Amino acid sequence: MHVLVAEDDDSVAAALVSALGRAGHTCSRVSRGSDVLLRHRDAQAVLLDLGLEDRDGLDVLRDLRELSPIPVLVVTARGDERSTVRALSLGADDYLVKPVRLHELLARLIAVTRRYTPPEEPTRVETSAVSIDIDARRVSVAGREVALTPNEFGILLSLTRRAGTVVSRRVVLDEVWGDAYAASSRSFDVHLGQVRQKLPELTITTVRGFGYRLEDAE
Repeated sequence: MHVLVAEDDDSVAAALVSALGRAGHTCSRVSRGSDVLLRHRDAQAVLLDLGLEDRDGLDVLRDLRELSPIPVLVVTARGDERSTVRALSLGADDYLVKPVRLHELLARLIAVTRRYTPPEEPTRVETSAVSIDIDARRVSVAGREVALTPNEFGILLSLTRRAGTVVSRRVVLDEVWGDAYAASSRSFDVHLGQVRQKLPELTITTVRGFGYRLEDAE
């Protein structure tokens, strides 16, 4: 599998990457929490240190869990009960205190990824108002096919998958641009405006300070 190693200490990161490589895995190493949120989509699991360069790892874990259910093993020098409980409550799949035994780390990595089943991706998403053929990249509303740009299509798909519920701005940015904190955040508003203009039959409600909801009125 491909593992994202988030560790600010070069020597520790090198040891982890080496051990994972000998076990047949590939790795990407980052030292900043912002890079975890940017690159998690390329990995099948994350090894997360809590002492990263730019942010506390617990805050990174909280934001990551908003975006993805990817397996996360916390690997940290913090051995206190409070940190352990908080990490697990925020969604960490396991918690290891440094120095770690590499064979145990590898065994726990396999265990948590074995329990994780990625959600199946549908080929079509429909509500009472809109039909989206994902493979063909086609959108139909009331029998009318609507041409959308790739980013407009991605925004609509993200909202339609969760029609009737509020979707955070971060989630949409992550799914469409691959970065929940993208500089493209400003252009997001332009693309969303275009979706609303091209699909006036749909109601996309702005939930101030959080995100958006595609209304699915019957």
